[in-house]
Amino acid sequence: MITIAPLTSEDREAWEDLFRAYIAFYERVAPQEVYDRAWREFREGRRMHALVAHLDGKLVGITHFLVHPSTSALTDVCYLQDLFTAPEARGNGVARALIDAVAGWARDRGCERVYWHTRESNATARRLYDQVAVNRGFIQYQLPL
Repeated sequence: MITIAPLTSEDREAWEDLFRAYIAFYERVAPQEVYDRAWREFREGRRMHALVAHLDGKLVGITHFLVHPSTSALTDVCYLQDLFTAPEARGNGVARALIDAVAGWARDRGCERVYWHTRESNATARRLYDQVAVNRGFIQYQLPL
């Protein structure tokens, strides 16, 4: 059985393990300060938010998201920034449940939509994303500062 809930203080170690695995999946490295800052922000729950998924009592999935204004919408929009499921839990509906939970959270707060990015080569995730959302065909560019 999958349960979705906000982070609790007991989740810290398992959450950080999954977040580190997410960062590694995208071939990045982050210093400890990134994890500490994110944890503080998520626990405050004002600017950045997180939900976790438990499967049979074990924390196996995380999602991080935030709300921001949009120049092309009447209301705020929700950006689902990170979504990760432990490899051993994949195929059990964990990612779908997390997306649904974020959508419900955003709907309850009057957001117009939820959106996210993934790598074009992330075929496994894209199979799910193509079932639950619309790919509008945008390409992301970044300008490091």
